[in-house]
Amino acid sequence: MPEPRILAINPGSTSTKIAVYEGESPLFIKNIKHATEELSGFTDMADQYHFRKEIILRELAAAGIEPSSLAAIVGRGGLLKPISSGVYRINESVIRDLRKGLKISQHASNLAGLIVDDITRGLPGTAAYIADPPVVDEMDDVARITGHPLFERKSRFHALNQKAVARKHAKAVGRRYEEINLIVAHMGGGISVGAHRRGMIVDVNDSLDGEGPFTPERSGTLPAGELAALCFSGAYTHDEVKKMLTGKGGLTAYLGTNDAREVEERISAGDDRARLIMDAMIYQVSKEIGAMFTVLKGNADAIILTGGIAYNNRTNDAIIERVGKLAPVSIYPGEDEMEALALNGLMVVRGEITAKEYR
Repeated sequence: MPEPRILAINPGSTSTKIAVYEGESPLFIKNIKHATEELSGFTDMADQYHFRKEIILRELAAAGIEPSSLAAIVGRGGLLKPISSGVYRINESVIRDLRKGLKISQHASNLAGLIVDDITRGLPGTAAYIADPPVVDEMDDVARITGHPLFERKSRFHALNQKAVARKHAKAVGRRYEEINLIVAHMGGGISVGAHRRGMIVDVNDSLDGEGPFTPERSGTLPAGELAALCFSGAYTHDEVKKMLTGKGGLTAYLGTNDAREVEERISAGDDRARLIMDAMIYQVSKEIGAMFTVLKGNADAIILTGGIAYNNRTNDAIIERVGKLAPVSIYPGEDEMEALALNGLMVVRGEITAKEYR
């Protein structure tokens, strides 16, 4: 009997990634890049919906993959209401809240579920899911308290990749994810550091709005008093301040680039300013890992470094120098999001897990 085919869809700001898995093996993977001029004609992200859907269908046709051969299509989840980790069947509530989230955030991930739903409506034998969206919320109640009742800490982070590498590490060491404690640091354009306690991410920085370490594009946690004064100075609009926090902060603000590889090249060429700023980011990531060690009450089985920046040995070595005495450090560079989406869908199709209902 042939293995079931699963299509994974993951839209980004300037690309749409798709992958077809046959069982656990990749059959077709494509990273569709969208040129600036292609996207410039769209007023907002919602207008790109049909454009991206048609490109996906064309790529599948070119690869000789019939949509009717797919057992399931899994999209990256968007900005929904806070939910527990897992695979969710796409229903009317998911569609409603993805559309709301798209208007609020203009984040491309919100398109995935809409595209999946549209394609599967014409395929009665194909299931439609999202998996581990960035709003996965398993935080302890004590972690939500900020210091003022008007504010509450939120769980918005790289849930899909954090969960995927945590499970991969557990399997590699012959343990169940649900029986070990891990600290996972995802380091990419955004940085999130999560405390995984026996299968639950009980604390994590809000990487969407830039809480925690600064990143290639985000400013991270800033001095509150100075930020409040800047907001009321009249020198910046609300939108300018938001871009300062997410999009034009971090390495971009200090060094004029969001490319950590370029920063490392500058360091290798003797740029002391680049070294100082990069070392400061490494310092802040290490501090956040240390903070999560206290969340786990000093009981961490491993620290995991993942994301695109984890390809850099100098960065990894510098973090290990600071946190290596807390727990063994394992490195899983890059993002396993396409594999994670596909394998989550496969587990549902095989009956290994049950898809949840979003309400």
